[in-house]
Order: sequence, then C-alpha cells, then structure tokens
Amino acid sequence: MKHAPHVIDVFLCGDVMTARGIDQILPCPSEPWLCEPYMHDAREYIKLAERANGPIARPVDFGYVWGDALEQWAKHAPDVRIVNLETSITTSNDACPKGINYRMHPNNVPCLLAANIDCCALANNHVIDWGLVGLADTLASLHDARIATAGAGRNRDEAESPAILELPGRCRVLIFSYGSVTSGVPLDWEAGAESPGIAVLENLGQDTIERVKTRILAAKRPGDIVIVSIHWGDNWGYDISRREMTFAHALVDEAGVDVIHGHSSHHPKPIEVHSGRPIFYGCGDFLNDYEGIHGHEEYRSDLTLMYFVRIEVPTGKLIAMTMVPLCMRRFRLERATRSDARWLAEASSREGSRFGTRVVLGKEDTLVLEWR
Repeated sequence: MKHAPHVIDVFLCGDVMTARGIDQILPCPSEPWLCEPYMHDAREYIKLAERANGPIARPVDFGYVWGDALEQWAKHAPDVRIVNLETSITTSNDACPKGINYRMHPNNVPCLLAANIDCCALANNHVIDWGLVGLADTLASLHDARIATAGAGRNRDEAESPAILELPGRCRVLIFSYGSVTSGVPLDWEAGAESPGIAVLENLGQDTIERVKTRILAAKRPGDIVIVSIHWGDNWGYDISRREMTFAHALVDEAGVDVIHGHSSHHPKPIEVHSGRPIFYGCGDFLNDYEGIHGHEEYRSDLTLMYFVRIEVPTGKLIAMTMVPLCMRRFRLERATRSDARWLAEASSREGSRFGTRVVLGKEDTLVLEWR
C-alpha cells in the first residue's frame, strides 16, 4: 500500500509477553523453572492451553504465534509498528523476588523479527524481572536485531530519551516510554543519573507532568509525530482515574503529544479523542500465555485488538482508526468470530460513551472508531 506524504499509519497494540509458555514452544526455550507460588515449570502453561483448545505441535516456527496478525499487517501496511514488550530477553537466572518473572531466550528474538516490530516500549513491570543483567541483555538483543527501544537504558537520560523512527519525506516519529507505579512497576527500578533502569512515573501529579513535558519539548522538532507509551493502571476493570485523564490531556495540550499509548490492562479499555488526538487508556494484552487460566471471564481477555491509526502530517491529528479483533487459540492469534467482534464493539462503545467515542462493526468484521 502506497501512502500519501501527508499521512502516516501507525500500528499499536497492548502487552506482548513472549515469555513462559510461549518461549517454551519456540525453537530455543529458556530453562523452564519458575519462581511462582503456584507454578514451578513454564511448560505447565502449555498444558493449560492444550487442555483448553487442543494440542500444540512444537517447536513452532518463529512466526507461528502471530498467526492471522501477519496477514493483517501485510494488508494494512503500517509505516510504524510499536508494541509494549513485557518480558526480558535473557539467560540470566537472577530472578527478582516478585512472584512472576518473564523471560524469553535471546535466540528467540527472530519471533519479534517475524512481526517486523519497529520499536519496543520497555518501561513496564516485567522488563527487569531477571535483574539488571537481564535488562542489559534485553537491550543488547533488541539493538542487535535493529529493533528500536524506549523507556529503558544505562542511565536516566537514555531511559527517558525517545526512540526516533525516520519516515523520509514525511516526518520523524518519536516514541517515549514510561512505567507508572500504579501498574506494579517497582520504584527502585527507576534509572538514575548514572545507573541503569527504566523511566518510572512515581505519580501523575503536576511535577511529573512538567518533567515529562520538558523532556518531550526538548526532543521535538516541528513536524514530528510524538507518541507516549505508558504502562499504567489496574489489570481488570474499566475505571479510569481522574489523574490519568488529567495527565494524558496535559501531555496533548501542553507538550504536543499526538498519541497516548496506554497499556497494562488485560483487556481493552475505552478510547478518548482529545483535541484530535487519540488516548488509549488500555490496549489490552496482545500476546500472552494465559490461555486456559480461569477468572475474570466477563472481560473476555481472550480477545484482543490490532489498532491501525492514521495520522495527518504534520498536524498530528487523528484521521481514522481501524481495529482488527483477534483471539488467542493454542498460543496463536486467530481472527475473532463475528459475534466476538460485535461483543468488542458493544463493550468499547458502552465504555467509550463517557468520552464521546463509539466503535462500529465495519467490513470483514473489522471495527471502526467514531468520535465527536
């Protein structure tokens, strides 16, 4: 698909967790032992998925887990593909004592390459699950694969600096990544002036707004498109705090941010369009090994969305948004049924009504965002 010079198409999604069960079915699995209170072997997550939906022949090829998403990426041809990578990429055995620790073997990075990921946001509550050695390995693995990163680094300046993706003849896309303590990010993971870590938001108050705003305005040039990726909020429920809304609005109004890419919730939350800019309060999980785990069924966390966002250049205003509903089966993304697509549209419209947005069922069971 050839795009006009005055628009760009951006792909966004929620959390990508290529760890534990998924890592175990890939060609180069990590050691399977876990530190979890109820599960001690990552292969047990494969058994849960198989019990729910049938056998998984393994090892799978590196593109297997993306399933039908590969066809959709080819069809929509986004200029930029951005994910929140919620796992470390390491062979480190230095597990942080936090109960849940995600890692993927470095030799499984071709899994990310199979999806042509351009940038991984890393400021989240799992990227340092295997210590600072694990963080260094993660950054090295991604950079060796020529995948840009944001939100983590050898010091505060690196962690808070944007990934910059050049789209010749159109614009630069700047991606900042921050992790809020409200999503379970440990405060002591914050990068220091001379120490490694991630970009942490201790709170969403005015001082934090000013700090993030200063960083953005220092990097932004006329014509740039700015995306701020934020790991924040609870895993379940549709509540959105007043502080989250105030924070997002301030970044749009005062720092010129064009997209707020929020994630952490295990299911999609409503979308707001503020001053012509989309605010995702929670994109839902995109890829995980939760298949077969019971609980919170009312949120349909087995369903997920691919978000294709068309943005006007250089104004940064939202032109259109199409969403493709998918479902996880045997650790592989498949197109959702029409009834599941309708369920997502109805839930998104119900929750988005407070923001003046609704989602309608479009062609080929895609979803289309409407706003006022």
